[in-house]
Amino acid sequence: MSLRFSVLASGSTGNAFYIESGKERILVDAGLSGKQIDRLFSEIEVDPTQLTSILVTHEHSDHIKGLGIIARKYDLPIYANEKTWQAMEHSIGKIPLDQKFVFGMGETHTFGDIDVESFGVSHDAVEPMFFTFHHGGKKVALVTDLGYVSERIKKTIEGADAYIFEANHDVGMLQMGRYPWNVKRRILGDSGHVSNEDSGLALSDVISNRTKRIYLAHLSRDNNMKDLARMSVDSVLKERGIEIDLFDTDPVTPTALYDVV
Repeated sequence: MSLRFSVLASGSTGNAFYIESGKERILVDAGLSGKQIDRLFSEIEVDPTQLTSILVTHEHSDHIKGLGIIARKYDLPIYANEKTWQAMEHSIGKIPLDQKFVFGMGETHTFGDIDVESFGVSHDAVEPMFFTFHHGGKKVALVTDLGYVSERIKKTIEGADAYIFEANHDVGMLQMGRYPWNVKRRILGDSGHVSNEDSGLALSDVISNRTKRIYLAHLSRDNNMKDLARMSVDSVLKERGIEIDLFDTDPVTPTALYDVV
């Protein structure tokens, strides 16, 4: 069986990503309520009782809101780096020791028939990291919540078959918007979020002939729009001679399960 995935939810109100193979069913982040996450799984016709593990990117509430609930309800092991464990333990309730595992930054762990590689990103959390997933010669890269895309990250994620990639804001909308200046400065800074244009520029450096799909993720509710994000990223890619299918993600509606073939 090939890799299959769904972006269950993406945005500042909550994030969750699901990826499966023949043997493994992995949830990355649980940034919504337990009921919401169960509903999202129902919509893609996946039984959450069949989940095998949860990976955590960082401790912000839009990534861990339902983590403890889901882990306890389905008796799932949780994998996070040590600093993230320390930062989130007070927020997720009691987790039995036999469900707590450390997945260090820059490491590769094997989950059944999926190899998962973690890499650090620049974001205002204690030790944020994201992942690439490898199975049967296929590669999926999950890359959101970062202020800029370093050359090190590009090297790690290059040549993936599919990307879930941040296109958080339109710079003009953000600058003219209602956010206080300190918040704008945080979003625009090196530990904030990637803009539509910077997303397109980074993607143009890493996609290859094998890349089939790009999902634009973590769009701001106030400083972006799906059509604008798609047009902006597409424009940058076309300027560099790249034509590829771009797909939306949503805060409340999961993407259809996609087979990476």
